Amino acid sequence: MRSYALRHVLTHLITPLLMCIGMGLAYMGAFVTPEPNHLPVAVVGSGPEAKVLAQSVKDKAGDALDVRTVATRAEAVGLLKSRDITGAYVPGTHAPEVVVATAASDMGAMAAEKVFSPLAERQGVPLKVTDVATPVDDDPTGQGLFFLLIAVSIGSYASVAALGAAGSALPMRIRALLTLGVSVVVSGIGALLAGPVFHLAHHDLAGLWGLAWLYAAGILFIGVGLHTFLGRWTTLAMMVLFVMLNFTSSGGLFRPELQNGFFGTLHAFWNGAGFVEGARSLLYFDGDGLGRGVRTLVTWLLLGLAVVAAAAVRERAAAPATALPKHAKPDERKAVEAAEKEADEEAEETVGV
Repeated sequence: MRSYALRHVLTHLITPLLMCIGMGLAYMGAFVTPEPNHLPVAVVGSGPEAKVLAQSVKDKAGDALDVRTVATRAEAVGLLKSRDITGAYVPGTHAPEVVVATAASDMGAMAAEKVFSPLAERQGVPLKVTDVATPVDDDPTGQGLFFLLIAVSIGSYASVAALGAAGSALPMRIRALLTLGVSVVVSGIGALLAGPVFHLAHHDLAGLWGLAWLYAAGILFIGVGLHTFLGRWTTLAMMVLFVMLNFTSSGGLFRPELQNGFFGTLHAFWNGAGFVEGARSLLYFDGDGLGRGVRTLVTWLLLGLAVVAAAAVRERAAAPATALPKHAKPDERKAVEAAEKEADEEAEETVGV
């Protein structure tokens, strides 16, 4: 009996220990040493002087920067607002200027300013910094959307244990309806936090709720479907998918141009990036880029629905007898009690993590 209890404890320790390793590798790999990696910037000017300046900046920076020239300052501002560049340098004898958009990335704007500051220093004149897209005063760093992402994510993946484990005796169609309802509640909480509570969204709150619903529903449906195949290991899978790889690649703290290529690649299609970039587009850039974010989130939701459909087929094929008759044998009752205990432990483990 004691050896069984020891094995039981050790088995349950596997998940948090693997999470410790995974979280350390993911978070430290993504956030500890941010540095430019093909950071897109521009030099304003159409003459040979601008081209020479751009090439000299590129030669000195190497792979850290991708430098282009644009003919006018207005064109540079347009590229900033579409988030095709992170900063633009406007040469000038007396008042050189760097143009940035901190709402796209506060850290990216700081990096662009750092890139061009030496040019003004060599001229012995101050560098003018112009911000063409600033976050709201209630979110001065523009990182509030990242923390909103965390809140909605935790509400979503923590609910998977209740829907997948504790609700395993219910038919999949009932669990799917419950999942739909939970996604509405979780995204509604996110909208309340972003609007009336912390005032991150001064407009388009309904649109932000829609993005949060797509995001939460995708996570919930994927989790509920995966539980049929993975059981108690669903917790680890959800943490890998929607915390370790998701938060680190979302662009909420550092844009992909300030991370290594791995996280930058994930940013192009991961659901957290779809939510954060979609929300930025909606709140700060007049919807420019919103379609990309919505497409990303819809794709993940469709993936979740496909996983749930596959799980329903799997469960129908297995057809477990979940309800016990009154004359059930003691061994059968013990098996069901053990399964219920396992579901409770999984829910506690998920919420605890």
